[in-house]
Amino acid sequence: MIQIDNVTKTYNNSVRAVDRLNLTVNNGEIVGFIGPNGAGKTTTIKMLTGILKPDSGSVIINGCNMSTEPLKAKQAIGYIADSPDMFLRLKGIEFMNLISDIYKVPTDVRKERIKTFASRFDLTDVLDEPMQNYSHGMRQKMMVAAALVHDPAVWILDEPLTGLDPKSAFALKTMMREHADAGNSVLFSTHVLEVAEKLCDKVIIINQGRTLFYGTLDELTARYPDMDLEKIFLEMTAHE
Repeated sequence: MIQIDNVTKTYNNSVRAVDRLNLTVNNGEIVGFIGPNGAGKTTTIKMLTGILKPDSGSVIINGCNMSTEPLKAKQAIGYIADSPDMFLRLKGIEFMNLISDIYKVPTDVRKERIKTFASRFDLTDVLDEPMQNYSHGMRQKMMVAAALVHDPAVWILDEPLTGLDPKSAFALKTMMREHADAGNSVLFSTHVLEVAEKLCDKVIIINQGRTLFYGTLDELTARYPDMDLEKIFLEMTAHE
């Protein structure tokens, strides 16, 4: 479960990137995080994952407050950042084992999970190669596999489908649905509104750090009949 309670973040004492934001992602839900560039999505995700501290308000991950129990909160998170260009001198298998060591995944368990993820994302043949030799898409797939190797209860994904080929994108979307159906929480930001429309149980739309809408797609379309999600998004953000 993910809870953001009245969270605010200001930069340089002047730019309010996130303004009294509230959000709950219940167990069993996939929530799409939508907003234009500069809306505050990345800042929010960084606070959710403990990279940034909010000026006020609280972030609760799986019952743990990120401010007072940061290690416990982070242990429950699988985080896919918006850039896959990390640890590029490591081989794929070395990177997977590094993340497994950090999260104390037992040897027999990690071997099975690495084998499973490598198969689902077509990485088996490149695990022994340095990641600097990978294409952008292959690096992204490796980041996805590594983020999930410890079987986290909460997935926080920042533009996770960027750079993925159709087969891998389908595999990740399937895994997101399976994860939620197993009683876990998924929050992911995306610019691909069609994906949010098909995959999400709820969406949150923000702009200038403030919530414009949070609820189910049925509730959203009821407000804007005869409009698809893209047109609704443009209509809502045009007046901000």
